[in-house]
Amino acid sequence: MKKRMTFIGILLLTSYLALPSQACTRAVYLGPDNMVITGRTMDWKEDLKSNIYLFPRGIKRAGADSGNTIHWTSKYGSVITAGYDIGTSDGMNEKGLVANILYLTESSYDRPNDTRPVMGISIWTQYVLDNFATVDEAVKELRKELFRIDAPDMPNGSKSTLHLAISDTSGNSAIFEYINGNLVIHEGRQCQVMTNSPTYEQQITLNNYWKQIGGLVMLPGTNRAADRFVRASFYINVIPQTDNQREAVAGVFSVIRNVSVPLGISTPAQPNISSTRWRTVADQKNKVYFFESTMTPNVFWINMKDLDFSEGASVKKLNLANGETYAGNAAKDMVNSPSFKFLFEVI
Repeated sequence: MKKRMTFIGILLLTSYLALPSQACTRAVYLGPDNMVITGRTMDWKEDLKSNIYLFPRGIKRAGADSGNTIHWTSKYGSVITAGYDIGTSDGMNEKGLVANILYLTESSYDRPNDTRPVMGISIWTQYVLDNFATVDEAVKELRKELFRIDAPDMPNGSKSTLHLAISDTSGNSAIFEYINGNLVIHEGRQCQVMTNSPTYEQQITLNNYWKQIGGLVMLPGTNRAADRFVRASFYINVIPQTDNQREAVAGVFSVIRNVSVPLGISTPAQPNISSTRWRTVADQKNKVYFFESTMTPNVFWINMKDLDFSEGASVKKLNLANGETYAGNAAKDMVNSPSFKFLFEVI
C-alpha cells in the first residue's frame, strides 16, 4: 500500500511540476454565526490601473455594444474593482454575493456554429452581481447556458481566458469554467478555494494528495497555482474560527498574503505568472469591502451600509489608479463619476 501511495504521489507531482505557474488566489472563510468572508489576490504582470466603483440598482446593461446580445436591468447595487477600467474583476453586491474572476489558461468558450446571444467576458462578473442574491440563484440561471462568452484580448494583448468564482452569505460557493466550449459548474460549501491552472477538478485531485501528507508536516511553497491552492485550502480552515469581525478579517488577510506573489516577479510570456497587485477581503455578513494595494502602506475599507444603492442614485468612483492613499472607511471619499466602458469585441 505504501509503495502504491508513493507511486501515485510521484505521478501527481510529476504532472504538477509540468504545469505552468499562474497567479491569483481566492479563498472563503466559513466562521461561526454566519461569519462568511471571501478574500482574493489580483496578480498580473503590470499595474491594471484599477479603480473601485459603486453601481446602484436600475442600470440598464447589455452583453455587447450591438448585435445579438442579452439585455438586463440591475436588480442589486454593488461595489466592484475594475481592471484597466474596461471590466469588473471583483466585487460584492448589496445582498452579500461576492464574485471574483481569475485567470485560467484552459478556458475555451467557442462552440461550432454558436448563434446564442453574446455575453462579453468583461461584463460577465457584473451580470452576476447585478442579477443574483445567492449562489443557488446564479447556478440555476447560468446552468441554462442561454448566452455565449465573447472574450476579446485585453489592452496589453493578453488572452481573456478566465474563470469565475462566487460565494454568498450562507457560505455556499460555485466555480464556473468554460472547457471546450461547455460550462462546467462546481457548487457547494466545499468549493472554498480557486486559483488558476489546472482546471478545478484537477486541483482537487492534487489537493487530496497533499491532505494525506498533512499541512502540519509539509506544504508546497512555490507560487505555482497548485501550491497556492494547497496552502490556501489548509490555512483558511486552520486559522481560528471566530465570529469576531476584526479577528476574522485579519485571519483571511493573513491567508491571502501567504499566497501572494512578491512584487517584481513576472514572466513576460505568461502575464498571469506575476506579482500581486492588490488584495480584497469581502466581509459578507457585515457588508464591508476591504482593499489593500501592494503599493500603499495600509488597508482601507468601504462600509456598504454608508452607500446609496437606490435606483437613480449616482455611480460613484474611488480613484486608485494614480496611487491615491486612503485610510479607514473610504465610503465618504467616493465621488460621482460616469461608469467605465466595458470592453467588447468589435462586431
